[in-house]
Amino acid sequence: MDRLGCRLQGNYYFQEQLSRHRTLMNLFDKSPVVDKDAFVAPSASVIGDVQVGRGSSIWYGCVLQGDVNTISVGSGTNIQHNSLVHVAKSNLSGKVLPTIIGNNVTIGHSAVIHGCTIEDEAFVGMGATVLDGVVVEKNAMVAAGALVRQNTRIPFGEVWAGNPAKFLRKLTDEEIAFISQSATNYINLAQVHAAENAKSFDEIEFEKVLRKKFARRDEEYDSMLGVHRETPPELVLPDNIFPDKAQKAVQ
Repeated sequence: MDRLGCRLQGNYYFQEQLSRHRTLMNLFDKSPVVDKDAFVAPSASVIGDVQVGRGSSIWYGCVLQGDVNTISVGSGTNIQHNSLVHVAKSNLSGKVLPTIIGNNVTIGHSAVIHGCTIEDEAFVGMGATVLDGVVVEKNAMVAAGALVRQNTRIPFGEVWAGNPAKFLRKLTDEEIAFISQSATNYINLAQVHAAENAKSFDEIEFEKVLRKKFARRDEEYDSMLGVHRETPPELVLPDNIFPDKAQKAVQ
């Protein structure tokens, strides 16, 4: 039927190339298991034997590929934009190497996580590479751009940096608290993105009209004229996204 329609269009024939991308994709006899409260961005790819826990977020451009082994992502964990999580079937000694990522873990943009274990409330910086058999213990940090060699163990509360990664220093109490706060921030932010991605076409078009109507409104100029304009509730972000801003407004 499609071919007939194309022929009837003659010189006006136009063939639309549809994207074959699938956010969740089965592989072999395995299919991803994603908690209903997790957020997987539309441009991410979660493939094969992958489990994603409650409140976790897989951001735009990420690939989680559970083909020759399993990937497990705990609760409240965020895997940020363009990161790659893959597995190894086994190492040279025959040890099986799934990828296990714990609860409330932060993995920065464009990180590579391969056949390793990231324990609860650990932090992997942007552009870091964590290789087969590595264990990043709880409250440990891999610095941005670091390359962690195979079978390395990063102990609790330490920062490792460089290529190859080596011990740099101990984390402060404030930095350890930041790791937990980072996970919480991304849980809240993921809820906003999930709501936005769930909007219908009509809702999106309505918001475009509102934004155009309220564009180029200068608050100081309005104040001089004694004009008060209320921002439509559809354009207001929840307070938990920018908590500092909300506190200042109350003060």
